[in-house]
This record gives sequence, C-alpha cells and structure tokens, in this order.
Amino acid sequence: MAAGLSDAAIAGIHAAAERQIGDERIPGLVALAARGDDVHVEALGRLSVGGRPVARDSLFRIASTTKPVAAVATLALVEEGLIALDEPVDRLLPELAHRRVLARMDGPLDDTVAAERAITVRDLLTFTFGFGMVLEMFTASEPWPVAVASEELHLATLGPPAPDVQPDPDTWIAGLGSLPLLCQPGERWLYNTGASVLGVLLARAAGEPLADVFETRIFAVLGMRDTSFWTRDTDRLATAYRPSPDGLVVVDEPNGSWSRPPRFADAASGLVSTVDDLLAFARMLLAGGAAVLSADHVRAMTSDQLTAAQKAAGGLGPEFFKGRSWGFCQAVTDSGAFGWDGGLGTSWLVDPAADLVVIVLTQRQFESSSLPRVHREIQAAAYG
Repeated sequence: MAAGLSDAAIAGIHAAAERQIGDERIPGLVALAARGDDVHVEALGRLSVGGRPVARDSLFRIASTTKPVAAVATLALVEEGLIALDEPVDRLLPELAHRRVLARMDGPLDDTVAAERAITVRDLLTFTFGFGMVLEMFTASEPWPVAVASEELHLATLGPPAPDVQPDPDTWIAGLGSLPLLCQPGERWLYNTGASVLGVLLARAAGEPLADVFETRIFAVLGMRDTSFWTRDTDRLATAYRPSPDGLVVVDEPNGSWSRPPRFADAASGLVSTVDDLLAFARMLLAGGAAVLSADHVRAMTSDQLTAAQKAAGGLGPEFFKGRSWGFCQAVTDSGAFGWDGGLGTSWLVDPAADLVVIVLTQRQFESSSLPRVHREIQAAAYG
C-alpha cells in the first residue's frame, strides 16, 4: 500500500481550494483526497451565495459522475445473468430494434439508411451505439434536425441534466426510438445517451425501478446512504449555478428539481451524493469490486474499450482522447487512472497505481468540456 498523503499535498490541496472560493467564483466546495487509509477533506465556503456553510456531508448534484455508477449496476446484472454484454438490446428495448441511421448527421430526419447491425449492451457501455453528443452539433451554424427533434421530445440527452423535463422511462425510450441514429452502431464514440438508455434497460432487466437497482446492488452494499436521484434533506444540498458575464446565475435551488422523485431516473446524470459516498464507491473498485463485482469486470470497466477508428472523430474536441480513452461509462488514462466528471461542478478520479482517490464537489457548472482550474489544481496537489 502506498504511503499516506504528505504534508505538502495536504497544504497544496487547501491552498488550491481556498484561492478559488468566492461569491463570483465558487461559493463553496468539498474536496477529498485519499491514499490508502489516509483521508483528507476540505469543506470551504457556502452552499449558496450568502447561505449556510459547506460541511463534509453536504450534498451536490454529481451530474455525469453518475455514469460510472450505471456501469457498475450494468455489470452487476450481467453477473446475475439478467443481461449479457454482447447481446442485442432488442429483447428488452424493442423500441431500439431495426434502427435507421442518418445519411448525414446534420441532415433531414427522413434521409436515412438501415443500421448494419443491432445495438448491444456493450455499445451502450462504451457510448458507441450511434446516438449522443458530438462537438459538431454545438458548433454548427444551424441546429441539427435530430437535436431539435430530441428537444421537442423532452429527452434532455443532448445537453445538461433536466429531470423536470424528461417523461417516464417508457415514453422516453419510445421517443428516442422514433429518431434515427446519428451513425452506425459501433462506428464512433458519442457522448452521454448510452448511459441514459442503460437506465431503462437495467430497470426492465431487473423488473424494478432504476433507483432500486442502484440501491440493492451498490448503495446498500457500500453504505452509500446519501446517494440518490433526489433528496428530502434539502438543507444539505448546494444551490447550482452557472457562470455568466454578469456573475453566477442560479440553475437549481435546493427545493428545485432534485427535491422530489423524477419521472425519469437518468443513469447518465441524475444522482446527488457526498464525498464519502463517492469514496466508498472508489474504494470498491480499487479493491477489485469487493462485494459488488468480479475483478474481471472491474478490469474491463477501467481499461480502454475503444478502437482507434472509434476515437478518430475526436470525442468532444480534438484533444479529447489525448492521453486517455474510454472504458465502461468513464474515461481511462494512459497511466491507468480512471474516473469521470460532472458538468454541474464535480470531478471523481481514481488512480490504482498511486492508490489515490481525488474527489472535488462544487456547485459551479463547467464552461467547456475541459476540467476547470480548481479541479485540476486540487488533483495536482494531491499527487504532490
């Protein structure tokens, strides 16, 4: 086991966190670094501008940091024999059978060709099933027809989390099934939607709501008492903000979208959590999946699952796959570290070689697909 956190690392984490706290920058944050049994936590600032202080057990919307949880739940159901990695999804998701594919991603919805093969569970885990976010979608001079149609169907899968917008799972998957794919299954990596589809698949495979799948297979086993798709304990939940030229703008209040059960429990972006719950999740993976998954499935989840051709399109930007690739619902780096970030302000990094976990929870929305400065500086300090 690696030695504990150094005094220099602890001081560096505090300094990196403290210099970013402020009403116009980040109102509050919780940062955790753990090496072996040594855990250091910083809880600084406030849950909202002028609000109550942040505490170690404060709740944050973890957005896309939900995705690795979805991967673990999927592999747990594989181990139960309820689904198989390489089976077509048609048995449980007939709405996605016999797909049509856009002749051009930005083209009209009726200009399509037949899908060359069925979508598999593995395609969903690796985000290669043919639908999702792509950089060109956001830089185009005119909205793509498929993006407009997705918005009209209230899928909320080509943008930030929106639990108040999405319909129930059956309506959601029917809406997605009414749209063509952007590319052929297995052709390229497209962000986000694969995890949302997994949520519907898992609930149908288990015969119970997705929240129960997560609770029985992961949260109850690991003691993750504060992780859920909503919370009654809104006094502990941070206000969500997005930056603007005029300062921070409120995106969601504590008594807002995450204060009640959603119609659609989104496995791509729906959870709230705490640093200690996310540490428990990380330690399970560091321990080879103890009590939740087999070591073989942990290795698969935390290793590169993409081909060179699938990465060639560039992900969410030309540098997206520089030094890293994609495992199951999360990034994996060339050094062997893995994890994923949440666009509402969170990051979750696990490095087996260093026996290191770094978690940063804030309530400031990301401004691009790049990790914000405070997260990068806290991670760098933790390594020190």
